[in-house]
Amino acid sequence: MDQPVSSNSGSGSVPQVPICSASQSEMLSPLYMEAYCQSLEQPESFWGDLAEQLIDWDQPWEKVLDNSNSPFTKWYVGGKLNACYNAIDRHVLADKGSKVALIHDSPTTNTVRHVTYNELYDKVSRLAGGLRRLGVQKGDRVVIYMPLIPEAIIAMLATARLGAVHSVVFGGFAASELCTRIEHAEPKVIIAANCGVEPHKIIYYLDILHEAVAMSRWKPAKNIIYRRANILMSDLDETWDIAWENALDTVPVDCVPVEANDPLYILYTSGTTDKPKGIQRPIGGHLVTLMYTMNTIYGLQQDDVWWNASDLGWVVGHSYICYGPLLYGATSVMYEGKPDRTPDPGQYFRIIDQHKVSAVFSVPTAFRVIRRVDPDVTYGRKYSLKSLRAIFIAGEHCDLETMKWMRKTFKVPVLNQWWQTETGSAITATCVGFAQNLQTPPFTTGLPYCGYDIYVLDKNGHEAKPNELGRIVVKLPLPPGNMATLYRSDELFRKTYFQRFPGYYDTMDAGYKDENGYIYVTARDDDVINVAGHRISTSSLEDAILRHPDVADAAVFGVPEPTKGQIPLCLYVTKANVSKPAAKMSVELINIIREVIGPIAAFKLAAQVQSLPRTRSGKTLRKAMADLAANKHITIPATVEDATVFVDIKRALRELGYAMAAPDPELRQTVR
Repeated sequence: MDQPVSSNSGSGSVPQVPICSASQSEMLSPLYMEAYCQSLEQPESFWGDLAEQLIDWDQPWEKVLDNSNSPFTKWYVGGKLNACYNAIDRHVLADKGSKVALIHDSPTTNTVRHVTYNELYDKVSRLAGGLRRLGVQKGDRVVIYMPLIPEAIIAMLATARLGAVHSVVFGGFAASELCTRIEHAEPKVIIAANCGVEPHKIIYYLDILHEAVAMSRWKPAKNIIYRRANILMSDLDETWDIAWENALDTVPVDCVPVEANDPLYILYTSGTTDKPKGIQRPIGGHLVTLMYTMNTIYGLQQDDVWWNASDLGWVVGHSYICYGPLLYGATSVMYEGKPDRTPDPGQYFRIIDQHKVSAVFSVPTAFRVIRRVDPDVTYGRKYSLKSLRAIFIAGEHCDLETMKWMRKTFKVPVLNQWWQTETGSAITATCVGFAQNLQTPPFTTGLPYCGYDIYVLDKNGHEAKPNELGRIVVKLPLPPGNMATLYRSDELFRKTYFQRFPGYYDTMDAGYKDENGYIYVTARDDDVINVAGHRISTSSLEDAILRHPDVADAAVFGVPEPTKGQIPLCLYVTKANVSKPAAKMSVELINIIREVIGPIAAFKLAAQVQSLPRTRSGKTLRKAMADLAANKHITIPATVEDATVFVDIKRALRELGYAMAAPDPELRQTVR
């Protein structure tokens, strides 16, 4: 692949800082321009000064930036610090321990808890002592499998306090998915809750954990179990399990300093059934970046109440439920509930009013749900929104009608941004703290954030023209806080993200850049389905489908859905002589997905077809089928093995309520 070349440069060289040109500077915030341009032109002084100002270090670094082994960039080389100390201890030592750190609002259990920094300090330091008693040391892994409760954050911080590495697994995953992560991370200890709660349903976490450990080739030394006694009092396995309260019955321990490039956590991305892909996050750069973004992007003040309506199992929850707000010394809301039915669609409004929330970070789906069930805000209008200054959204496309409804309803700026599990924070955003224009163009994800030198490349690897769709890449080195590597997979790290465009990070997202430098992210280039902000790989779903004894072939792709944005649809081919009714097959496949992946997949669409469309090299034409389902015109490539299968594909899609207005596929002459 050719190196990126500027579309307006006769010499073929890439402009180093295109957004910092004089022609654009008049249209952008001076504060933003100064910070952004310095972050690219003088990265060592820029990030070095911020690290000194924002974070407490046990030992100063020897070198701000080491890019000698690109793409394995290192920041703050030789510096030592502890994430837990920066998130808790320093606030307590500054006499701010009585301040509320966490507000756990759980309408599913009809409880609200306020946890102070003092209480966090006490429980985290004692749980760290319990982990040490079980043999957990610096560098060991601890898997955390818990719902959205303060104890999950206590578990994360206690692990970090010892210099160990946590790996949080979303509570909606089934035993097989949990098992995969256990086998890859090889945790010394697993920390779990006995149950999670959803409207009218209890999720038996402890049973799932025991099943996962039983099938796993790797066995932890012990499981520490937090029992939610007001919901369910589970019996523990005396061989494997230790009660949470017994683990806390120990002497508190101090923080263990670790090198800035040591891992803080491992977070597995979607599709880990066959090849686990664990994002490994370095401590030093991540803390600096998160601390800096709290004010520059989100405009937060230390007396503010911040609400990130996500889950700790996702990267957004790691960064902005746990570490970001606690580093900043703010108050972080943890909401254990649904936006529309715990017990009514007024919950987002209630939380803002009751807890005096200053800023909300959520996914567009949450607001689409509220709008669908309560478009006139009948439930929400009785609450005051005076404390709210802004809403931030990310994780998926936000349609224009939902955006308009949000702005009209909440009467604050609604600001889109773009980031990835790999980056740990925003790549592009509209920065409140930089006094940027908050009346952004429709659909933009904002301007590049500090340290991100972003290019859009055409199909030939040359820099695309303004407003021309292409592949989004970022020039190296990446700023602090990005993944350091993939856990136990350095070569996969290099191959996945840096091989196609040497010298650049391949985001694998498609989009374009306008004349003023605003970025627009339009689609993911790989096969990942975005279900209400949850990224789920098609390969993991297909792997589960193919476990059915009657299924010979299967393809899964995303189709439009008004509430969740996308949901998966499966077309499958049965083995010869299978006479089972298609309706019964579909029910069985739905049950398999629910058992193997969990309910977060929102899997309910499956249909039988005679054959699947593939190229002669064996590639399944998922995008063509997805476009057909979305009523788009498609041209079937000449490399297709058998173009006639699309007749039956269209029939199956229509039976499921899709491709109703799709034009007939254009069939190219097949090359023999």
